[in-house]
Amino acid sequence: MLKCKTVWKKLAPLARASSTVCRQNVRRTGLTHGRLPAQVPSAHMSTGPTGGGRENQLYFFLVGAAGLGGGVYAYRTVKGDQTRYQERIDEISSRQQKFDTEKPDTASESEPPAVEATETEVVPEPEPQAELQAESVSVPEPEAEPSSEPLAEPLPEEPSPPVPVPDAEVEAPSETTEPPPVGESTPVSLKVPSHSPYLLIGGGTASFAAARSIRARDPGAKVLIVTDEPDLPYMRPPLSKELWFSDDPSVTETLRFKQWNGKERSIYFQPASFYINPEELEGAENGGVAVLTGRKVVHMDVRGNKVKLDDDTEISYDKCLIATGGVPRNLQVMERAGEEVMKRTTLFRKVEDFKSLDKVSRNIKSITIIGGGFLGSELACALGRRSNESGLEVIQMYPEKGNMGKVLPEYLSNWTTEKVKREGVKIISEALVKSVTFKDDKVEILLKDGRLVKTDHVVAAVGLEPNVDLAKSAGLEVDSDFGGFRVNAELQARSNIWVAGDAACFYDIRLGRRRVEHHDHAVVSGRLAGENMTGANKPYWHQSMFWSDLGPDVGYEAIGIVDSSLPTVGVFAKATSKDTPRAATEKSGTGIRSESETEDTAVSPVASPTPAPSVEQHRDDYGKGVIFYLRDKVVVGIILWNVFNRMPIARKIIKDGEEHADLNEVATLFNIHED
Repeated sequence: MLKCKTVWKKLAPLARASSTVCRQNVRRTGLTHGRLPAQVPSAHMSTGPTGGGRENQLYFFLVGAAGLGGGVYAYRTVKGDQTRYQERIDEISSRQQKFDTEKPDTASESEPPAVEATETEVVPEPEPQAELQAESVSVPEPEAEPSSEPLAEPLPEEPSPPVPVPDAEVEAPSETTEPPPVGESTPVSLKVPSHSPYLLIGGGTASFAAARSIRARDPGAKVLIVTDEPDLPYMRPPLSKELWFSDDPSVTETLRFKQWNGKERSIYFQPASFYINPEELEGAENGGVAVLTGRKVVHMDVRGNKVKLDDDTEISYDKCLIATGGVPRNLQVMERAGEEVMKRTTLFRKVEDFKSLDKVSRNIKSITIIGGGFLGSELACALGRRSNESGLEVIQMYPEKGNMGKVLPEYLSNWTTEKVKREGVKIISEALVKSVTFKDDKVEILLKDGRLVKTDHVVAAVGLEPNVDLAKSAGLEVDSDFGGFRVNAELQARSNIWVAGDAACFYDIRLGRRRVEHHDHAVVSGRLAGENMTGANKPYWHQSMFWSDLGPDVGYEAIGIVDSSLPTVGVFAKATSKDTPRAATEKSGTGIRSESETEDTAVSPVASPTPAPSVEQHRDDYGKGVIFYLRDKVVVGIILWNVFNRMPIARKIIKDGEEHADLNEVATLFNIHED
């Protein structure tokens, strides 16, 4: 029956056309022979049969050819339809058999998740085999696309969770000790959002700042953060500062610490309850922020607006932020030293590095820190204080003459070196590593001047390499001078791709193209990128600051270009008990000083009425002060030494870009001579 019906559909148009042509020819022939037989000369009459036989022969020939051609076409079409019909019948029958055989297994797998079992008992959970089973379940509509049904069915099950609290200002309460289990559970999850309107690559400070900024401007936004770390977003500064001074023996588990002002908090920006599960993101009515931990983006398709994860999962996006940060550098001689040396080497960056180094430092007798910058000096002071209790030998070596020699002027670098020594650290300056070997259960570091250092463990704190692994697949430009993704003033690398944090190489309207590796820059650039992702189109003009604390009593904040190779002018005064990091955090209420500083702006600073003395050159008394860094007689950098909550003033001075005849007078704007 099906075959006859198909043939009739194919031949019906031909039959109707043939009958129409026939009627027209008959009418034409009848009219011709009926009206004009007497008017045609006999010489012009046809000798053939009456009625124009040649025309009839031509007509029958054309009709026959058309009929033959139509028959051949109909035969081939019917034959092809028959083959396709049989294949479709076989496919449907095989699916039904496969569903019948797999149904018991699926039922047994769906038993453990009791929460979902109460919602639906007929359709199996849309987990690993949901896409295959959805076709067979929807057998009443075999014409439907199999990919559309599975996606539509899980969504009604997901709006049930409570509305997330991403807009609430949570100050990381005690629940924040739970993130590690959340991070571990995500890789086990079998459903990853196939699309995210806002995709943030990287789980650091910049990504979190961007997520909050996006949600502030677009309350219903759905934001997905993808990070290769197992932890939820956290702040890195305490890893080398406050956590080491904690008296809690379980600090490596709780990751909670007391700030210099005595208040306790967690390193995590927000507790786990702040986020929603990645599986629930697509169906969240009010949007939210989800974190996909333990996954790494390995490929980026800019034209297709999608990324590929290390497990071959693909996620499409509307707008994307790259905030991949950086990876710690290592010395080449260390990398060539062999496996035994690398086992006893820490490249300090993440939570795991803090936990590992804390454990190692409690079970060895000697540890050596290579590097005299911010991180190396902070770790040296932190471990030095521990050495007074445990007898741990702490050695710090660097190629400069003094501590922080690349940043501080020589006189202040020498003072800082003595400060670090008083913390119990053995300093080896002007140290250039020639070779590293492992011998007699010790790591032996041979310097180029012949000095030999034997130690149990090494910490390499020699800088950061921006993570630009995605540049090749994405076709993004990497700056050849500073490294990092090259972006415009709005932090854009492409029309719908932004970069923030350590990985961004941006143009500073005052100081030229730069790349900054500090917490405050990550906060501000991430926040601005989030605003621009929601249509703000703001340029990056902010002068980010950074700070470092050598314990609770000595700290400094800096802004701009602080390079010891530049000419400097320092103005110092006698410090009081209020001029310490501890006092600064008590006043601001937070241990991360940039959180309060970046919100302020300086307006018409008023100088202190106290007369300004001449530039201080105290031999050994640098209690507090201001150091100006000059380029072409213009201030391009400022360090506030034990002077806090004055950063907006320093930022305005650099922004103005003016020459100052008397920097001694400019220093009075910071009120350093007040008691």
